[in-house]
Amino acid sequence: MYKLSADASMKQLKRKSPSSYRHCLRVSVIAQQFANVLGIGGAEKEFLVSGCYLHDLGKLFIPNNILNRKGKLSDREWRIMRQHPSCGGSAAELYPGISSRIVEIVRYHHERWDGGGYPEGRSRHDIPYLARICAIIDTFDSMMSNRCYRSRLSLEDSVNELRRGSGTQFDPSLVEPFIAFIKTSQLDETMYGHPAAV
Repeated sequence: MYKLSADASMKQLKRKSPSSYRHCLRVSVIAQQFANVLGIGGAEKEFLVSGCYLHDLGKLFIPNNILNRKGKLSDREWRIMRQHPSCGGSAAELYPGISSRIVEIVRYHHERWDGGGYPEGRSRHDIPYLARICAIIDTFDSMMSNRCYRSRLSLEDSVNELRRGSGTQFDPSLVEPFIAFIKTSQLDETMYGHPAAV
């Protein structure tokens, strides 16, 4: 039943920010495939895929002039933008029957392994496992995509950035399996429109 409410919200996001909506779709598609690499199946896989699909739900509550800003955000604008995981988590909690595991992904996908993330500054294993997976996929897709403020990175540069963030931004036990998965998949060609560079 919660899917009806989630679908309605995501349709709103699609109208408000088509690029954010497409990003959510890609993150969920990647999560579905990466889950197989990690041996995640059943309900756990469903939670991961659904949470990745909804992870940027909170951008519904961010003003368009901030969400679509082409230049650098001001400190005030950045503080507002950083509220989207909390806003999204609070909204997702209202969907009838939604699992807390999905809500955790929405709320905690911007936490960092070293505790420097937001909204709560959680670190290491205090960050839910599925949110740690989403954080890597979310960052990868963001780097590989054209954004309003920059052009996409190459696959090679994106992989290097993931490695640079291993143990600080990301759970180090997940980074290399994700990179190995990316190297053997065709996601870069089918979803981003340019050939593999690794």
